[in-house]
Amino acid sequence: MLESLLYPNSVAVMGASRTPGKVGHAVVANLVKGGFAGEIVPVNPAGGHLLGLQVYSSLEEYGRPIDLSVIAVPVPAVKEAVASSLKRNAKLVIIITAGFKEVDDAGARLENELADLCRTHGARLLGPNSLGLINTHHRLNAAFASHMPHPGGISVLSQSGALCSAILDWAASRNVGIATLVSLGNKADLCETDFLAAFRNDESTRVVAGYLEGITNGDEFIRVAESLATVKPVVILKGGTTTAGSKAASSHTGALAGTDTAYEAAFKRAGIVRADTFESLFDFATAFALQPLPHGRRVA
Repeated sequence: MLESLLYPNSVAVMGASRTPGKVGHAVVANLVKGGFAGEIVPVNPAGGHLLGLQVYSSLEEYGRPIDLSVIAVPVPAVKEAVASSLKRNAKLVIIITAGFKEVDDAGARLENELADLCRTHGARLLGPNSLGLINTHHRLNAAFASHMPHPGGISVLSQSGALCSAILDWAASRNVGIATLVSLGNKADLCETDFLAAFRNDESTRVVAGYLEGITNGDEFIRVAESLATVKPVVILKGGTTTAGSKAASSHTGALAGTDTAYEAAFKRAGIVRADTFESLFDFATAFALQPLPHGRRVA
């Protein structure tokens, strides 16, 4: 299922805009500049053209199935945009729009409705409140990040969009390649565990690095992370470990951070390398990506 997200053949952008600086413009521009070889389907009721592409007034006008739909419309229009995408057989939906459970109870209810709607149609949802997704080996930049990193072996997942942007800046400054970058957002459906499982079988991924403010299902996370860590290094920076950090995490993505002791034990059991700082996360990931893993019976 996640192959449609990581390796789609067609991408719709709901809320495509001709105005530079708007999210709907940035996503289309990044797909074009990144060299995405599949079909890009900008959608805006005004129609017209954008960056040499026809803009469709609706997905009904486009009339063909899509693999991935990126939603960048205001909150009141999100549910209709998702429903329209599902009618065109979208299997994966990325909601970039913010203003859901991280804001209030009404936002939380709408977020749950969107997740249920996708689930009912056999689709998966990334977000809402997500920066988007980048897969350099597929030349896919379905995000509103500033630039596309060059291909590499580090796959990154983060619950913080700001940290995703910082990772891209860091990768550019050190000339480090990235395989995949995933902004988890509020994790209404897809969460860290889903992507850890996908990265295990992804040939482009050599190392997994992540920033998490909370874990959705502890037992499942440990099981999947342990399986991944037997074949690829996993490095995680856990946010929200202090009282102030927990409050920040909750206000940012609606995450409820658990106790630091519990996470320390879970990471150790799963074979995860825990980073204490932003810098050490990058240092570990770079070292693992550039050096072969040791083999032999005398390796602890």
